[in-house]
Amino acid sequence: MSTRAESGPPASERIVLHDADITRALTRIAHEILESNRGPDGLVLLGIPTRGVPLAQRLAALLERFAGVPVATGALDVTMYRDDLAQHPTRAPHPTDIPSSGIDGRVVVLVDDVLFSGRSIRAALDALQDIGRPAAVRLAILVDRGHRELPIRPDFVGKNLPSARSERVNVRLTEVDGVDAVSIQAPDAREGAEADA
Repeated sequence: MSTRAESGPPASERIVLHDADITRALTRIAHEILESNRGPDGLVLLGIPTRGVPLAQRLAALLERFAGVPVATGALDVTMYRDDLAQHPTRAPHPTDIPSSGIDGRVVVLVDDVLFSGRSIRAALDALQDIGRPAAVRLAILVDRGHRELPIRPDFVGKNLPSARSERVNVRLTEVDGVDAVSIQAPDAREGAEADA
């Protein structure tokens, strides 16, 4: 995804979520996770790089603020589990960082920025099988843009964002891009191919 954090989005790009909207969405997701899990016990949040990792860290901070106890957080790299490596062989792997408590018997919440085709999440489920056996796996997504190619549905959604398949959804986060914003970019302004999520 292009960042353009300092110069702002181009004219063909429409901002749909600002920083306050993202904060509200994550706050709601954190409350929904606690309600669904009946508290913080046994939770592990695993962010899918790149932007899923800071989102998981933000959610963990909110959960700790609301529940009063820390929640284990980590990162789950799915690069080598993707089914499109032949088309994109130069993908650089990210480090996987599983909390020392592990995931066996825990409720794992996978966290990502955009849910599109569902292929990244399928890869994440395959990666989890090589790490351990969670009691349950849930999915928290900041933006669900539809166009699913696999039968995958998120449990917690910040924003449902209908968009044309030809459009690009850009998520920018302060930790990565220097600004918090979600935008839709028209196809004539896209730079490069959209990553399936």
